[in-house]
Amino acid sequence: MKSYTKQQLALRNGQDKPEIWVAYQGIIYDLTHSRLWKNGKHYEHWAGQDLTEELFDAPHTANVFLKFEAVGKLINQDDFNSR
Repeated sequence: MKSYTKQQLALRNGQDKPEIWVAYQGIIYDLTHSRLWKNGKHYEHWAGQDLTEELFDAPHTANVFLKFEAVGKLINQDDFNSR
């Protein structure tokens, strides 16, 4: 699985790039085709971010991510630079 930094994830916000990606517990999911994430926004949440902490307040469980393709792993910039 390919690795991405937070900066690379941030570009997949549905506006800077057409992809709509979010991370949850270190895995990045492609939500591009979700009708609930049009223009990179879902209620008060924005694509291109790690939503791990925000899921605690969501009306659904993490099982929602099972519907979507995992496209990569979220790594920190130092790990990326050391490759």
